[in-house]
Amino acid sequence: MSRSSREAAGTAICRAVLALPEITVSSTVAAYLSIGTEPATMHLVEDLRSRAVRVLLPVLGADLDLDWADYVDSHDLAQASRGLREPHGPRLGVETVAAADAVLVPGLAVDGRGTRLGRGGGSYDRALRRVPAGRPVIVLLYDDEVLPVVPSEPHDRRVSVAVTPSRVWRF
Repeated sequence: MSRSSREAAGTAICRAVLALPEITVSSTVAAYLSIGTEPATMHLVEDLRSRAVRVLLPVLGADLDLDWADYVDSHDLAQASRGLREPHGPRLGVETVAAADAVLVPGLAVDGRGTRLGRGGGSYDRALRRVPAGRPVIVLLYDDEVLPVVPSEPHDRRVSVAVTPSRVWRF
């Protein structure tokens, strides 16, 4: 995709996520800051904060598990390993994700069963095990990343929603 196409897709995804009932009723959202060519999330995170939503961002540990910290603003971010940006603030613990009303996750693809394909490090698989059953888990993808089937392992936690520029998928 061209840069302008990715930017337009990111804007459409942001609007769709902000309109989700799962998000409009949330007081705390675990989100992430996109890297590389992933759908852009910075505006989404900023829009959530402007609505007085507490935003938790992941902090990648040496063991590839995800700790969490509060997002304050874009000036409170530090460059971290693997191209990630992380909040400067105190680390809140790996269990903090369980307190989120909704969880936004990155992915490479999702299938019609809600099976999410990640980058293979297992960070989100571990984090999502801590999220209570029934809590919305939402993956943000481009339209061509919703596939008929993706590989899965017994430890994979399915997502409940996928948001693409043109559609909201519910599983």
